[in-house]
Amino acid sequence: MQNCAIVGICWGDEGKGRMVDYLVPQYGTVVRYQGGNNAGHTIVNELGEFKLNLIPSGIFHADKMNLLGAGCVVDLKHLCGEIDALRARGVAITPANFRISDRATVVLPISPLEDKMEEARLGNAHFGSTLRGIAPAYADRAYKKALRMGDLANERVLAERLRRLVEWKNCVSVPGYGCEPFDADALLAWARQYGEQLRPFVCDAGALLRERQQGGILFEAQLGALRDLDYGIYPYTSSSTPLAAYAPVGSGLPSLKIDRVVGVVKAYSTCVGEGPFVGELQGEEGTALREAGHEYGAATGRPRRVAWMDVVAARYGVSMQGATELALTKLDVLDGFAELPVCVGYRLRGEVVRDFPYTAELDACEPVFETMPGWQCDTTHCRTFGELPKNAQAYVLRLEAELGCPIRYVSVGAERDAIIVR
Repeated sequence: MQNCAIVGICWGDEGKGRMVDYLVPQYGTVVRYQGGNNAGHTIVNELGEFKLNLIPSGIFHADKMNLLGAGCVVDLKHLCGEIDALRARGVAITPANFRISDRATVVLPISPLEDKMEEARLGNAHFGSTLRGIAPAYADRAYKKALRMGDLANERVLAERLRRLVEWKNCVSVPGYGCEPFDADALLAWARQYGEQLRPFVCDAGALLRERQQGGILFEAQLGALRDLDYGIYPYTSSSTPLAAYAPVGSGLPSLKIDRVVGVVKAYSTCVGEGPFVGELQGEEGTALREAGHEYGAATGRPRRVAWMDVVAARYGVSMQGATELALTKLDVLDGFAELPVCVGYRLRGEVVRDFPYTAELDACEPVFETMPGWQCDTTHCRTFGELPKNAQAYVLRLEAELGCPIRYVSVGAERDAIIVR
């Protein structure tokens, strides 16, 4: 059985959750391999609309295993709340269909506080963090001082490591930010309270995946290539690696192989958070596109920044992800526009470049557009490529040619069946 990674091509928020939900019947296990509850994956199914933060998007298929891998960071309280909210809406979540790697990192209440204090310290130079404590938690892991999910099962280890962590934080964060000292006993009580609820889900992810690999693994990424810590628009990135190449490492079984990479890209561009965003639309034009696509962050509710399709950025993302095929989402959002500009290059110091530049040069780039005619009719009923208006077909084919990767799926709505398979 093949293994498949579903990944974001640009800045994230492309619709990875709906593609996981669509493809999961072909696989036995779904693995989130990086990130935390700063993700927002929206699923629309027979039970309604759901916005998942930590739980993998295969959870609505009761016969599939869903795993939070070793590369994830887990806010215990948030995860408990997410489980309770899903159960309240009729979604079964038990150790039979949901597990957490014992090597995943715990996000303590300290981390969101540090996140907020650092963003406040940076002022106008802030990174646009979701303030969920993701960067501080990954930093603690790199410092080798973080708690991991497996520590919750050993009271002695939990207490010892937590006290050492708090001692360190009080040496660094209290004088650095001028905050009140952190209380080890209060944090230990917090970890016990929520850890008790989550302990039945904690497992050796490597052993689990070895047992289940014959059924095929579907890897689910958070964010997109341009938010990758190493290859994205650093420092305006996430603190983890959403690239497909990291999926086996972040899953819990590094020896796994990826056979297929489905890159998810919108029919236009969106971005949440700070950093360079070539071609960003302002004023009425930006508002019109944002409202047409209901572009507000699933995790934060923040208005997304919007732009016309940027094939320079997307082509870079396709390369970084090693995409073997693409899913083009939200084509229907463009139904009402008479003209569709496509950014085919950047003007940088008087020259037109078609390769994505180093981050420091992006602010000096201006978009170079070529305009295609819109189709101005409803595409949400289309279920074959031939049913799309001719101008919509031409738009898809142009993007496919520019990106150098086959567009296998075209999404024309949020519902599970609102998709064209080419």
